[in-house]
Parts: sequence; C-alpha cells; structure tokens
Amino acid sequence: MESDMLNRDGFGGSLPVENVQALASKNLKDIPSRYIRPEVEFDVVSIDESLQIPVIDMSKLGQDDEQRKFHMACREWGFFQLTNHGVGDEVIEKMKIDIQEFFKLPLQEKMACAQLPNTIYGYGQAFVVTEDQKLDWGDRLFLLPLPVPQRNMRFWPTTPA
Repeated sequence: MESDMLNRDGFGGSLPVENVQALASKNLKDIPSRYIRPEVEFDVVSIDESLQIPVIDMSKLGQDDEQRKFHMACREWGFFQLTNHGVGDEVIEKMKIDIQEFFKLPLQEKMACAQLPNTIYGYGQAFVVTEDQKLDWGDRLFLLPLPVPQRNMRFWPTTPA
C-alpha cells in the first residue's frame, strides 16, 4: 500500500537491485555485466568549449530570454546550474557536508532509508525499469522535499544530524 502511494507522483518506480556498496564489499573477481558499458568510448573527450553547463539566473526567470534558456537547458541538457536562488552559501555547504557524511555511513545504517520496490525514493538505484538494463556504478539518495503532501519522511536520514 505504501508503494502505491509513493507512485502517484508520476515519477514511476524502480526495480530493486543490490546496492553498489554491497557489491563492492564482496571483492568480486569480475564486475557484474549490468555495470559494463562496452559501447562507451573512453578515449574520446570533447574539448568543445561551447559545451558548458547552462546557467539559469532565477532572478531573471520572468524575462523571455531567460525562460528560453531555461527551456533549452531542460530539453537539451536535462540539468542546469541555478544562480540567484536565495539559498545561503552556509545552507548549501551544510547540505554538502551532510550528504558526504550520509554516504560515509556503514551500509547497514544507510539501508534504514532504502528504497521500497517500485518506488524511486530513498537510498539505492533509481529508474531501474528492466532486468537487463545497464546501471551506473553508484548508489543514490532520492528525496522529494516538495510538495509537502508528497514528502515521505521514512526515506529521510536521521544521521548525520
């Protein structure tokens, strides 16, 4: 029932997979095939300086030009850097420290925030939709702070405080 409630937000769900930290602790002889991407060229690095992460100025989002930049960033990049958002540097630094401390915790402690099947919230791998999908070699902590009615504190770590 809880997973049904968590899926109503339109983000979909994720199939459960073993945590990367757990896999790494097994001292495996070979990396599981789900994490190997032979189609990726490792020796090609773009030096095109025009390929810079888009920067969106939140204080200018009422202007057409900034809205166009925002739309392009979402459509073509999928992410962007947001400036003039009003969040203080000390708050950002505290969040960075808390995130680093969370990921330093032993796996057992992080599992208190583990994803439930068919959700994307919590600690684990998000957006796993097939059994043979290639995965990233990294775990995530996916939290939804807003809107408040969709916030589920079960996935929010209590440590570090």
